[in-house]
Amino acid sequence: MVDATASFDGNRLAASKASARATAADQTSLSVSIADAAALASYAEFCRSALFAPAQSAAWARAWTTQANPDAVVATLKIEDRPVFSLALEITRTGPLRVARFMGGRHANGNFAAADEAWLAKTDAGAIRRLVTAIGKARSDIDLVALERLLPDLDGVANPLVAFAHFPSPNLSLAVDLDGGFDALLSRASGKRKRKKHRSQTRKFEAVGSHRRIEARTTEEVNRLLDAFFEMKEFRFAKMGIANVFGEPEVRAFFRTLLAGALAEEKPAFVLHGLEVAGKLRAITGSSRSGKRLICEFGAIADDDLGHTSPGDFLFFDNIQEACETGFEVYDFSVGDEPYKRLWCDIETQHFEVLVPLTLKGRALASALRQGARAKAFIKNSPTIWKLTKMLRRKAAGQAAPATTEDEN
Repeated sequence: MVDATASFDGNRLAASKASARATAADQTSLSVSIADAAALASYAEFCRSALFAPAQSAAWARAWTTQANPDAVVATLKIEDRPVFSLALEITRTGPLRVARFMGGRHANGNFAAADEAWLAKTDAGAIRRLVTAIGKARSDIDLVALERLLPDLDGVANPLVAFAHFPSPNLSLAVDLDGGFDALLSRASGKRKRKKHRSQTRKFEAVGSHRRIEARTTEEVNRLLDAFFEMKEFRFAKMGIANVFGEPEVRAFFRTLLAGALAEEKPAFVLHGLEVAGKLRAITGSSRSGKRLICEFGAIADDDLGHTSPGDFLFFDNIQEACETGFEVYDFSVGDEPYKRLWCDIETQHFEVLVPLTLKGRALASALRQGARAKAFIKNSPTIWKLTKMLRRKAAGQAAPATTEDEN
């Protein structure tokens, strides 16, 4: 088996021909292409039959490149000219260094690169390593390939990137097993108390006006729900002293494009839900559908006169019930360990990180990132220190010092 060495031609990065010594039955080729329309079209064609996580979908990559206009590449491993593994990456700056990462940055969670499922059963880790090396040869300005928040498996299929040196992500991902349906779930998760609370919330909502759960089915509804979500999140992050990861115009445009574009699909891969009470949106969730999982990618609640009624909990109750009714096996709350998730969850997933330095500077950055992840995990795994950190952060909110960021969904 041989690999091709990628080279840059000005508009496109293409692999050279495989060595003549390779046989037709055992030929591996590598390509690294600028993420232009042609490369994204090829990536989309591969994704039609590939296994991938939501943030590695063709729709996600297309929306991100359209709205964020990143410096991006698509690196593909082929066997007998048939793609079997592909990385759609953006190149970002960290100080003077350049880092290749999954498109979407912090918004890309539970990652699993697009791969042919049959090939995954006999993964060639060496070929993936050569593909990453080819990225460095094609783009010598890249110092580090950082593949973060990786799923250990997707619907029982192991992530091939686990073959690389890796370490745990600092944040857990929480989910709930839907086996047996909603009634069975409630029997395992304090169902009597949850039903009583849901009825009480319903009465409180009815006391101030009508209430309804909305699924955005038009572009107008997508924009309305996202407008409310962005406003809720901006207020909450400011209150907590956290930088608003949804604040940049290109990020907001990305989510509008992604969620509006999903409406054209027979079964949208991305969907918005909202709880409206007395004509006002009080809670919003944005979800992805991925195989057996319904994943809550982000959520927010309004900080208003009904905040004490926990509209977010009410919406999650209905979302989880619908997930059971529509045949999902897992409701995934995604990254972040929060009390409202613990009320439901019985599955903990430890994501992992893969850092592949391509230069000496990249090696130094990788070491710093590993140490930073360990420190972050230590803080979050210590209830006392984490509580103190959040208290100090809230006190600092609104001051001149820059806010910190964290994986909040």
